[in-house]
Amino acid sequence: MKKKLLPTPLFDVIFEVVRSIPRGRVASYGQIASVVDRCSPLMVGYAMAAVPFDSDVPWHRVVNRKGMISSRGDGDGEKIQRILLEAEGVHFDEKGRIDLNRVWWEFPVC
Repeated sequence: MKKKLLPTPLFDVIFEVVRSIPRGRVASYGQIASVVDRCSPLMVGYAMAAVPFDSDVPWHRVVNRKGMISSRGDGDGEKIQRILLEAEGVHFDEKGRIDLNRVWWEFPVC
């Protein structure tokens, strides 16, 4: 039986950062980690994997640094992520990549 990850205070911070990504834009795991104190891209990945599909956290807007969807490890996650991104106007090329020059989100500098 696979152990379910529970939200932590770090996850809560990551979720807040991800909520700031606007519709039709994407950010990478590493980019999010760079704005969260003491965080790694792997931690962001664990946080995104813990988000239920029906959450208010737009987990689908987080992709890898190559502009590709990374596996969530829970069945149809990749398919659902692509459908959600395409519904927001994000386009994929024939290799399943997103043109990051068009949809990359730069977090505001505080």
